Amino acid sequence: MSRVGRQLIIIPSGVDVSISGADIKVTGPKGELSMTTLPGISVKQDDETISVSRSSDELTQKARHGLIRSLLNNMLVGVSEGFSKKLEINGVGYRVNLAGSELKFNLGYSHEVVYKLPESVTAVVDQNTITISGVSKQQVGQVAAEIRALKKPEPYKGKGIKYDNERILRKSGKSGKEKAA
Repeated sequence: MSRVGRQLIIIPSGVDVSISGADIKVTGPKGELSMTTLPGISVKQDDETISVSRSSDELTQKARHGLIRSLLNNMLVGVSEGFSKKLEINGVGYRVNLAGSELKFNLGYSHEVVYKLPESVTAVVDQNTITISGVSKQQVGQVAAEIRALKKPEPYKGKGIKYDNERILRKSGKSGKEKAA
């Protein structure tokens, strides 16, 4: 059995799970998520736990087994606690403003870059830090990646948009000498 797939998922308090055939719907205090399981994978709910099983020991079934279990666990965590990612903006004159559901960036281009947030994702701007939060782990990560792609951090001065915990490897520049940073 898959090491990830065979672990039971404990349902947090305040979260309702409804399983009908291959469709799974999870509702909690933060929101609602739904998904459809893959062929050959079955999901069963007992009182306060969920178990995932597979029909055969084929390699693809083993991979799907762990995948569905992880996706289900992420759904339960998302509707009960939520997910968030932090981004930092570094650079002279680089700014971001939140206007409704749009982020307006000044990133050194000749124009202002406007990024429209999806409905289920929220953003909080605090000086040079953006906190993206939402119910779906995939969607929060995707939005954070799209914002980072607007101006990736460059290796010489570190200017650009980077994740909060990301470490930028610096290059020394023209002279080739190592500068003390």
